[in-house]
Amino acid sequence: MDKYIDSHIHLDKYSHMDLERMFNELPFQLSLVTVSSDLASCKRNLALSEIYPFVKPAFGFHPEQALPSDHEISELFSWMKIHKEQMAAVGEVGLPYYLKSEGVKQLGGYIELLEEFIKLAKEWDKPIALHAIYDDAPTVCNLLEKHSIKKAHFHWFKGDTAAISRLVSNGYYISFTPDIVYEKEIQLLVRDFPIDKLMAETDGPWEFDGPFKNKPAHPAMMAHSISVFAELKEITFSSALKKLNDNTKAFYNID
Repeated sequence: MDKYIDSHIHLDKYSHMDLERMFNELPFQLSLVTVSSDLASCKRNLALSEIYPFVKPAFGFHPEQALPSDHEISELFSWMKIHKEQMAAVGEVGLPYYLKSEGVKQLGGYIELLEEFIKLAKEWDKPIALHAIYDDAPTVCNLLEKHSIKKAHFHWFKGDTAAISRLVSNGYYISFTPDIVYEKEIQLLVRDFPIDKLMAETDGPWEFDGPFKNKPAHPAMMAHSISVFAELKEITFSSALKKLNDNTKAFYNID
């Protein structure tokens, strides 16, 4: 039976009933990295990893929300330190691209918080899963370079040619979602990005358009995504699946 690895999903946002249904109907073996949005999210993802051995949790604070208080940050960092051995990565962390477009005024606070997460990833020798797209990417690259971070994963990345070149030169990874099936921008990015630095994800429960419209995000969608990836790279499906799995296993140190 084939095995798939979802490199970025928000498993904590699914109900237990939905998860049981999802895992029971999979036509393949699965491993996944579930990213966290705040302390409560971290705790649920840790609990899910204890129920499902193929679930690898990442701990962090999603940037597309109001900044946490100093007390909340301290509490989160303390909890992460206690559970760092169970943590596959620091994440999801980054900068608030969409909030910024709505007029958020505290960008400096988000940058400071991200740098603290980057320092923890460095101190604990953990990969980091990033939400950093378009004009936020250079700022994030500056911080990663400042702290000599090598294992950075820009999930669902989108950016200009200069940002893409910088990611490539630094050896950073990106991942594609099911929108590779219908988004030309993503197809062109993936076609030209080094095959050794690519992973597949769903970012569930995010909902997609095209053939996935009005369907809840599901790891089974990766079969269609990877078939398009294989066409773009002009390789067989089995070769594409193996390459993506090998990349993700190496990056996140998972089975």
